[in-house]
Amino acid sequence: MKQSFSPELIMFDLDGTLVDSIPDISWCLDETMKYIGLPVRGETSAREWIGNGVIRLMQRAIANDLNAPHDEAIFDQAMPVFRDLYANNLCKRSKLYPGVREGLDYLQKHKKKQGYKIGCITNKDEQFTHPILRDLGLWDDFEIVISGDTLEKKKPHPLPLWHSAKVFDCDPTKSLMIGDSSTDVKAARAAGFNIICTSYGYNHGENIHDSKPDAVIDSILELEMLIL
Repeated sequence: MKQSFSPELIMFDLDGTLVDSIPDISWCLDETMKYIGLPVRGETSAREWIGNGVIRLMQRAIANDLNAPHDEAIFDQAMPVFRDLYANNLCKRSKLYPGVREGLDYLQKHKKKQGYKIGCITNKDEQFTHPILRDLGLWDDFEIVISGDTLEKKKPHPLPLWHSAKVFDCDPTKSLMIGDSSTDVKAARAAGFNIICTSYGYNHGENIHDSKPDAVIDSILELEMLIL
């Protein structure tokens, strides 16, 4: 029997959970690599590197490795180029994952009766987060949006989740995170949230089951069977 949840607060991750943003990010990374004279990295590598914010993403792209040290001088040259490119290519190739719109519609339909709040929490900077939510028709689904630079700490630190719960006076132990990565699991566990992860998304090439979330789903639409 699958576990069920009756949360006071539901916080959604963005990249890899609701939105497949890698096509735009990868294109911008490769154009940046060309500009600074490095080989293009490709979409497969970008999918393994994303998840810890744009600064860490660029560091990994320069090093061409998930954990290797990067060249700081090259980073200082590349970062403004990438930011400018990405600001102008946020939703040209990105799209919602199948079932996202239907799943959010289901939650909105039952929100008043169930009494939960819905928010978005991401390590993506606000300058990128807000336009993506608006362009892909997600902005009105959320009562709070916490970006990577909203607070002094970001995931996997629990502060963004604690802050969200405090805003709505919700009990963290009765709150739920929906994500796709070990970073989301670590943040949820540290904050006392329950955590459901998608089987797709960006998790540095690792199987999300290994992080032991409370449940794993193949589509956001499956939440209608878990949130009661």
